[in-house]
Amino acid sequence: MTHPLDPLTADEFRHVAALLRREEDVARPTWRIAGIELREPTKAAVAAHRDGDDVPRHARALVWDTTTGVPHVALLDLTADALVSWDAHPGQQPNATVDEWHECDETLRAHPDVVAALAARGVPDPSLALIDVWTYGAARLPEAYRGRRVGWCDVWLRDAPGSNPYAHPVAGLRLIVDMNTMELLEIADHGDPGRPDVQGEYVPAHIPGYRARTGRRPLEITQPDGVSFSLDGNALSWQNWRVRIGFTHREGLVLHQLGWADGDTVRPIAHRLSFAEMVVPYRDPTPQHADRTAFDIGEWGLGFMTTSLELGCDCLGEIRYLDAVLHDTAGEPQEIRNAICLHEEDNGILWKHVDGRAGAEVRRMRRMVISTHVTVANYEYLVYWRLYEDGSIECEVRATGIMVTTPFVGEAPPYGVVVDRDTYAPIHQHFIVARLDMDVDGEGNTVVMTETAQPPIGPDNPDGLALVQRSEPITVEGPQDYRWETQRAWKVTNPSRRNAHGTPVAYKLVPGAAVPPMLDPASSVFARAQVIGHTLWVTPFDADERWPCGEFVNQSAVDEGLPVWTAQQRSVEDADVVLWYVFGIHHVPRVEDWPVMPADTVSFWLKPTGFFDANPALDVAPSHH
Repeated sequence: MTHPLDPLTADEFRHVAALLRREEDVARPTWRIAGIELREPTKAAVAAHRDGDDVPRHARALVWDTTTGVPHVALLDLTADALVSWDAHPGQQPNATVDEWHECDETLRAHPDVVAALAARGVPDPSLALIDVWTYGAARLPEAYRGRRVGWCDVWLRDAPGSNPYAHPVAGLRLIVDMNTMELLEIADHGDPGRPDVQGEYVPAHIPGYRARTGRRPLEITQPDGVSFSLDGNALSWQNWRVRIGFTHREGLVLHQLGWADGDTVRPIAHRLSFAEMVVPYRDPTPQHADRTAFDIGEWGLGFMTTSLELGCDCLGEIRYLDAVLHDTAGEPQEIRNAICLHEEDNGILWKHVDGRAGAEVRRMRRMVISTHVTVANYEYLVYWRLYEDGSIECEVRATGIMVTTPFVGEAPPYGVVVDRDTYAPIHQHFIVARLDMDVDGEGNTVVMTETAQPPIGPDNPDGLALVQRSEPITVEGPQDYRWETQRAWKVTNPSRRNAHGTPVAYKLVPGAAVPPMLDPASSVFARAQVIGHTLWVTPFDADERWPCGEFVNQSAVDEGLPVWTAQQRSVEDADVVLWYVFGIHHVPRVEDWPVMPADTVSFWLKPTGFFDANPALDVAPSHH
């Protein structure tokens, strides 16, 4: 039974591709499809849906003509088998695709000029090389190639088949490629700093003298009576929680219609939670890294880079998996097996008190985990959305994988940390923008900035101990900044719904991993990603406002998203609000991050703050003895 928010199926991807071929002659090799996704129905339509209702299905496709370079956005009515609209966007570049990445690697490794350049660097076997293509920002695009779809390429080298290519950069050698034609435009050589003898291997077969650590005995996690959650298609029920699970090529994992069951009623908390952008600027101005700023969501797509999960490795315990279906640049469906992992975890103490007479009363904490894993070339991102029995929601990201490194001669550049022999890893940052479409007990919400203040010493506060909580409603859209010294946070309140104590029901965004941009406002990188200049942005809901740096960030010059939208100064009081939370990692490399990085963990929370009348976990049953 189809639900209006169910992701597109394999047959629907084929239907979209067939419609585009029939109506606009969109087909390989002339055309490529950058992305196809469900055109989600309105909130009203979703709310009105009942089991058994007909479900009209619409799709949105971004395609481009590789001969002219012009992208088009197509809206398609799959129920009526019709192309609804076809809009050109000249001067823009769609996201890069997995197909292009692989084709670029294969084509350039076989190019005679590349073979000769590698031979001149002492690399006789191009099959051991990896050509890793990156996209440009407009300000860094070479003048001679403006107007074209251009990528620049790192060259990496394996010691042996199956070994780590990212251990050995062929530094100073850069390839520039036309990604529409796969034409090699230029081989730039910034000098050869050599290839130091580093230990960059992490697979046991390639680590010299490897011996596995002993003493680690099996750890079994069992649920002999089965799991405590149920899955009906994409609808997940766990204790009081209800949520629908979605997936798109750009965002990857999406959570829809997150709510808390109260009797026969489900109280809405959020309509849609996802990641909308990920900006990764490398803070090294040397020629090897000056172009290295990635928009992993806008330029590539987390969905396209999602990888299959394995029991016992990525997920432990009684697991249920959801597969994901995406597409290649011809529109052919591509299945990602075990793309999403669902499981329960014990997480220590939920609540406890020891009374001198009555003894101890304690409840163990259990959480429901919805997770996925994304491989972005050398980096890995593990994304966890966790639901707790007390009504809290945690979003955690773990970053691991392999750092970009560069050899040097003489003194190491000051823009990184030496991690191996004559090799450094540059300082870089990871900014993740979470899009939180909140509906706390309905759509009429007001965001309230809340912080703790310290009144001055005086007659009412002689020892200076007083702290008071101050709140300020946000009435007009725009940015907000975290303040450590006041423990600033933000509550999404519903003024028309009150708890038993007379205060508006609310969920609080508890900030975590807030990272300063540390970019000059005149920086060309900041011009493309002004969203990272603030911790939080608040906007009224608009179905077309989805990408905080704009839809077309590949080769972009300016941020066409949040700074443009919020300039309208629309009201966000008693409104359907969207929060855009910016968090991430300020990564100053460690020697211990090499050759493979232990997971670096960052997170933020959404916590009920007056949403309930008391601790909602009082009814959690004691654990079995």
